[in-house]
Amino acid sequence: MAEQEMAANQQGFDLHKKIGLIAGNGKFPFLVLDAARAQGYQVVVAAIKEETFPEIAAHGPASIHWLSLGELSKLIDTFKAEGVTRAIMAGQVKHKQIFSAIKPDWRLAKLLLSLGTRNTDSLLGGVAKILADEGILLENSTALLEPLLAKSGVLTKRVPTEQEKKNIDYGRSVAHRLAEYDIGQTVVIAESVCVAVEAMEGTDATIERAGQIMRSSESTSSDCHSEEGTGEPGSGSSGWRSDEESAFADNSLLSRALTVVKIAKPAQDMRFDVPVIGVATIEAMKRAGASCLAIDAGRCLLLDGEAIIRAADDAAIAITAS
Repeated sequence: MAEQEMAANQQGFDLHKKIGLIAGNGKFPFLVLDAARAQGYQVVVAAIKEETFPEIAAHGPASIHWLSLGELSKLIDTFKAEGVTRAIMAGQVKHKQIFSAIKPDWRLAKLLLSLGTRNTDSLLGGVAKILADEGILLENSTALLEPLLAKSGVLTKRVPTEQEKKNIDYGRSVAHRLAEYDIGQTVVIAESVCVAVEAMEGTDATIERAGQIMRSSESTSSDCHSEEGTGEPGSGSSGWRSDEESAFADNSLLSRALTVVKIAKPAQDMRFDVPVIGVATIEAMKRAGASCLAIDAGRCLLLDGEAIIRAADDAAIAITAS
């Protein structure tokens, strides 16, 4: 216990105090809740009505308070009433929810009006500052989950092929530029061509969209073959195709195998919006025909632990972290 206390204190935690958990959707909040209780914390959960899974109310002993996404003042009042001075933000809040579906209270409305750029980082950074001004400090969301952060190296039985390595190198260069503007953290690559980039829809939806694009191009390719004609009237084709069109139609331009690259932002704030991968991501990759996943070591959470690696191995998907 003494070693645990020393490690916790080095991170700014006190095992004898309460900790707040601002819970979004997914498994992430449940993992934080379990880890906090295992390390001796009393946990006060601020569950977001529009996002948090209702099962959290039955997930062991914790003080649960339900509030809507825009109720920043209620969040502060709840934590103060419970004696919370440190909190962790865990779980996804859909980007489109943040900027279109919320009904902000006066405190959040004032923050939104003050933002020069209305992206996730600026909004959550503003919320963190307001909480700090009220005596509630946000800790890194991964502080209690260090064992679940991706280790460096190839994590699966299969290693990336040479083409997948080229995709990763190109994908990382694209993803870093994308992340600089807080647009998204995931890109999907085929043959060093960018097929899809993440915006508000999230990682898994981006992967699904990439698969749809590739299936659509395959369908277009089939149409090109079926419509080849003699060039005579009514044949359905002029009989002439450029080299580029021929390559596309013959499926020789792009491999159908996709490489997914998910990175942390160059100045990633580990208090929120940390890159997260789960078994659902591997399932999305299988449906899309993706064969390789590249993530950032030490800055991406593997939510389902070893289950992710087993799922990837079963699907012959390579996962690498660097």
